[in-house]
Formats: sequence, C-alpha cells, structure tokens
Amino acid sequence: MRNRIACGLVALTLTATVASAQAVTVKEEKAGLLKLAKVTPATATATALTKVPGGKVQSAEIEKEDGKLVYSFDIKVAGKSGIEEVLVDALTGAVVGVEHETPADEAKEAKEDKAKAAKAKVPPAVKKPGA
Repeated sequence: MRNRIACGLVALTLTATVASAQAVTVKEEKAGLLKLAKVTPATATATALTKVPGGKVQSAEIEKEDGKLVYSFDIKVAGKSGIEEVLVDALTGAVVGVEHETPADEAKEAKEDKAKAAKAKVPPAVKKPGA
C-alpha cells in the first residue's frame, strides 16, 4: 500500500511540474535547430524551471554552445536581481549548466550579441584588383 501511495505522489509531482511549465516560444539561433532536438521545448522548459523554483521564463533559445545543442533559458525570480540562465541538453534533456547573471552581466552579453549580429550582417571587405 505504501508503494502505491509513494508512486502516486511521484506521478502527481511530475504532472504538477510539467503542468506548471510555461508555454514558451523558443527562438532558433540558426534555422533548423529545433528539428535536430530530441527533447521538446515544453519538456526542456519544465526541466529548467525545476532548477529555479518560483522563476518565470523571460526568454528561450535553442543554440549550439561549445559543440552541444542546448536550450538556453533566461529565468527571472521576482524580487531577485538579475536572471538565472539554465542550459538544457536538447538531445538528452539533462541540465548542463545553471548560472546567475547580474544586470551588468546581462548588459555585457546583450552588447556582445548585438556586435556579433552586426558583424554577421556586414559582408566581408572585397579587395580591389591591384590594391
């Protein structure tokens, strides 16, 4: 009887965790990355939120980071400064990183991302013949 109750509580906890996951739109760093993922965005979101109790997803992206396909979640906790960045492996569903980012860290990352995006849009310089 105790095993049945314990199993029921585990199932209820898992259901509540998945049900509490927010509906989140995941941006792709490059087109087609979502098709490569074996873990759904909803499952990855639920996993990330278990690492930041009381948090709310501010943004979500699927990207290649250090050669791994990962979901990256920026999660905000009300009343706390900064955000928690949680990385979930898009192939296995394992959490591969949790890092607190201060407002200064966020600003620096946004500036770097903007510079990277601008550089990607500018065509490389073309040398003129004889120059």
